[in-house]
Amino acid sequence: MMAPLGTNGDAARLTPTQRANLIEAAAHGALTNRLWQAALGQGDRTAPLDGLSDQPHATTSDPSARYADRVDLSNLIALFDARHGGTPHATFGEPSALDAASCPPDAAMRNLGPNAVHADTLRAAAARSGIPDTALAAIVQAEAAKDSGGRWNCYSRNPRSSAAGLGQFLGGTWQSIAQKPGTWLNAAAEQHGWLDASGKVRPESRAALLALRYDSTAAIHTIADYARSNLDTIRRAGLSVGKDPATIARSAYLGHHLGPGDVVRFLKGGLGATRARTLLTAQIGSGGASRAIAATGDASAAHRAWLTAYVSRNVQPQRFA
Repeated sequence: MMAPLGTNGDAARLTPTQRANLIEAAAHGALTNRLWQAALGQGDRTAPLDGLSDQPHATTSDPSARYADRVDLSNLIALFDARHGGTPHATFGEPSALDAASCPPDAAMRNLGPNAVHADTLRAAAARSGIPDTALAAIVQAEAAKDSGGRWNCYSRNPRSSAAGLGQFLGGTWQSIAQKPGTWLNAAAEQHGWLDASGKVRPESRAALLALRYDSTAAIHTIADYARSNLDTIRRAGLSVGKDPATIARSAYLGHHLGPGDVVRFLKGGLGATRARTLLTAQIGSGGASRAIAATGDASAAHRAWLTAYVSRNVQPQRFA
């Protein structure tokens, strides 16, 4: 369980300057949460509706999500203990289409904890896509199931859909990204001979392609490519995606979670009642969805409240900075 700031004995070993830096980081994260919620018309609401699940895809929930209003001092202290990873390196794909401000130079990722094994891949995907590595880590943290030690489960599955892997990609979405030139997955599919002359996935290769969702390198690079594509879609719709890692991560996560069509509708005013009910049911089950809709009196409002609260609690790139 997370401990509120000032109740953890490990704080005694920090210098006054280090403590001040930790408090400033925590305050910045809390302020970002409120500003982001205000932009979506949610005010300061951060708690889920009573009795509802807050895990959108993975089969194992993150227990720390229920303590998002507290400061995890142990994790903050780990900022000073975490080792730095290797140098970013690109493997497939093209340079970022995002502007330089989308990847601030101070977005250095240090605090991956038990997921440090993925550090090089996250950095490579960030260097290739222009999405901050901390933002990519936050998306994985929100999507993937985790074991009791907090390790991301590469074999995460959603029992209510075809979503699988660290990125919880649906089969159709994964295949469409594989067919999109310039993506890491497209280059990998071409390399394996899984695409025909027209660039479509060969029917006999579909199973092998979908199995690649369970490969952490493929999943992380594809998360980055999908994030870049969705952020571009949001921008083209005349909406802001932000410039700091936290806002970029949340904008990218909304696109990842909703898809390019629904994310624009969601940000411009909300989904229709039928679509909102369908998505809410897919995430928290029919019983939870019915209770949420009854509590708010409107399916669109219930879905917005649940998703906004989930993103605020779970998409926090500052955890990894």
